Amino acid sequence: MALSEEFLAELKARNDIESVVSSYVTLTKGGRNPKGLCPFHNEKTPSFTLYPENGSFYCFGCGTGGDVIRFIRLIENLDYIDAVRLLADRCGMQMPVDGADDTAAKLKQTVLAINRETARYYHTVLKSEQGKAALAYFRRRGLTDETIVHFGLGYSPEGWNGLRDHLRQKNFSYEQMAAAGVVSKGKNDSYYDRFRGRAMFPILDVRGNVIGFGGRRMGEEGAKYINTADTPVFKKSHNVYALNFAKSHGDQRLLLCEGYMDVIALHQAGFANAVAPLGTAFTQEQAMLLSRYTKEVVLTLDADAAGQKATDRALAMLRQAGLAARVIRIPNGKDPDEFMKNNGAEGPSRFRALLEGAANEVEYRLLRAGEGIDRSTDAGRVAYLEKAAEVIGTLPSAVQRDVYAGRVAEECGVAKQAVLDTARRLGERVRKQQNRQQLRAVTAPVRQNPVNPESVYHRRAANAEAGLLAVLMKNPDFIAKLAPDLSADAFVTAFHRKVFSELEQRHNRGQPFDLTLLGDAFTGDELGEVVRIQTLGRDRSNTLEECQMCLRIMQEERLKDAIRHRENDSDEQAIQTIRELAQNKGV
Repeated sequence: MALSEEFLAELKARNDIESVVSSYVTLTKGGRNPKGLCPFHNEKTPSFTLYPENGSFYCFGCGTGGDVIRFIRLIENLDYIDAVRLLADRCGMQMPVDGADDTAAKLKQTVLAINRETARYYHTVLKSEQGKAALAYFRRRGLTDETIVHFGLGYSPEGWNGLRDHLRQKNFSYEQMAAAGVVSKGKNDSYYDRFRGRAMFPILDVRGNVIGFGGRRMGEEGAKYINTADTPVFKKSHNVYALNFAKSHGDQRLLLCEGYMDVIALHQAGFANAVAPLGTAFTQEQAMLLSRYTKEVVLTLDADAAGQKATDRALAMLRQAGLAARVIRIPNGKDPDEFMKNNGAEGPSRFRALLEGAANEVEYRLLRAGEGIDRSTDAGRVAYLEKAAEVIGTLPSAVQRDVYAGRVAEECGVAKQAVLDTARRLGERVRKQQNRQQLRAVTAPVRQNPVNPESVYHRRAANAEAGLLAVLMKNPDFIAKLAPDLSADAFVTAFHRKVFSELEQRHNRGQPFDLTLLGDAFTGDELGEVVRIQTLGRDRSNTLEECQMCLRIMQEERLKDAIRHRENDSDEQAIQTIRELAQNKGV
């Protein structure tokens, strides 16, 4: 779909980048540029920065950058047109209709329609004779008919083509079914049902669209759970089960469980703020998604060794997403589903008591520190104190360290100052380890820049080129003033040459060099590099003299490069080359 520059300019004006990004990222204002933890990679110190003056963002940690459309594409996992459509809907703009091909958007709508019809089919089969065993399974798990309907639970029959033939009768092609991930392509171009003989859990996005399915085996063969593979509308690491219900619950927190049945059991018991990852370890993308709907997450993951590791990982990701976190310790290592069944009518009230007594992150880490240690002995108390002091020593706040040192001291019958002294020593050791790791990262060999690979080999020229471009982006009228010394041929690296050519052409046509209008000229990664270059202009004098200095460096580097490539020339040829370059006539 061809979009006019007028439409895109208005779209950008009506979708202020700070307003859009703050729906996904917790921002803090330090001067005129809000900052936050980057939603696109793991980090502890905010390096994700907004530039409201030109509607761009850039992460100094991972190098991701762009405009508001690029941000929405990445955070929502959308293609270009769907990201524009989302922003247009957000600000009440009408998408233009010009009859252009919109194949990707149409395919997504078709996939959603197939998923919707597939969910209906599975639910109908569940209530038929074919679904008797699955229905009995759900009822053995304590689910009521109302809950089964509420979650749209279903059953995929044993046969190889029940769903395939049903969807074919609805005029969907085999290729479209395969794109939706509900059928698979076999040998001889045959198609067969992906889910067979499984209890089915439809997965919905926050808008209520069926985007995928989870299936639990009823027999002994095959993986216990399988999910829809990635499709045009579904990526399991970017979505959360039952968030479509939980986001509207009204509770100030969300409960993060391990699986579908834990979530469903809690919803049925009145805890409709429960959600779960989708058959994968909890991801940073899922943490960022939750941060749009809550400020606190309570973890109810399994208490076995794997569950404890998952809890530790989830706590770090939730912290990075700006969310407070607490942890429920369910007695005897039970999961929420089993806890509800074992406690019968008292299950909801007992679970609520556990919820109210959930440990915060520090309390949870201290509980973990004491696991497997007999604190009734002197040796046990010393061992626990060492582990607890290491936890306390890493706390960022002096007040926190004082409070928790007091608690641990009281538990073990020692002086608080002794705990604080040990915590200080161990905390310093941890910080030194972290500093060594950071130093290794800083001093590691420079990696090739995939957007501008030549910059590694022409570092001085590339730095000067980037500095020159940064000034020209803010002062495009300098292009004419620097002629005839300035042209695309003056650039050593191909990417910077491309940026300058686009900047020059847009200036000559009287058009602004605006990221939102450059979608056809640059890839997403290239736009990120353009934003990085723009940020350089903030620390420069932005004068003609600075541009001329950058040009001189570029000319010197081109001269050196030309001489290196003409080492076999005669003395007379070499002298002529130097004269030409000194006069800035090129080679």
